[in-house]
Amino acid sequence: MIQRLAIVGVGLLGGSVAKAARSAELAREIVGVGRDEARLCAPLHDGALDRATTNLEVGVRDADFVLLAVPVLAIEALLPRVWRAVADGVTVTDVGSTKAAIVRRADELSEGRALAFVGSHPMAGSEQSGYGAARTDLFRAATVVVTPTDRTEPHAVKAVTGFWEAMGARVSALDPETHDAVVAAISHLPHLVAYALVDGVARFEPAALELAARGFKDTTRIAASDPDVWAEIFQANRAPLAASLDAFRRALAELEHAITRGSAAELRAALARIKAARETIR
Repeated sequence: MIQRLAIVGVGLLGGSVAKAARSAELAREIVGVGRDEARLCAPLHDGALDRATTNLEVGVRDADFVLLAVPVLAIEALLPRVWRAVADGVTVTDVGSTKAAIVRRADELSEGRALAFVGSHPMAGSEQSGYGAARTDLFRAATVVVTPTDRTEPHAVKAVTGFWEAMGARVSALDPETHDAVVAAISHLPHLVAYALVDGVARFEPAALELAARGFKDTTRIAASDPDVWAEIFQANRAPLAASLDAFRRALAELEHAITRGSAAELRAALARIKAARETIR
């Protein structure tokens, strides 16, 4: 059992970890760290947290497991402070949806002081944000990717893997660069396309949005996600996202050409091929 779990950022993901850890009795004490004292009142009142503070150093001091659940650029910026504040032997992980820059920064810090850091990315979430959207079962049956490197101690990987599995997640391992390419394709590109699709309809025929039904709403649900969070993600993973966007442009252009040429057989064949690929997703 974790003696003291410190969660930096008690929003959707951090709050869900607090609730799940409390439900599964993973930690004797759960400490929340946030910038806004008022926003820490709800998880304290719910019993998801035992203590809360706006002081990072105080919050992570004496913890034996630290989870960084803030936006990706903030994780990278906070790592040096965490490195200085925590005790020896502490396990540190994060929930950032990009990994290469975060893991690279952790590896740099490890040259001065070895800590048990393993990058994590829970493939779970919502277009909603904040502690009010947090759920005890958010990670149940969800995939969490861990991103160890050659420098990562095996015991750290075991501790972080066990942490997520105890909350019901399925854990996979990828190197940080492969992770970023994969999520650019299956997460970051779909979010960008959803934003663009809503904007495209608004430019083409704004009144059509009033008639939008389930298909459009399902397709664009993630365009209601937090713009601040996703602007950071797009910037942090811009190179893999640009490559994924280029492939998407080519796929869209091929469908456009089939439509403009008026070739029903060509268009039907392309749609059938894509349908078959989609049906392989479980």
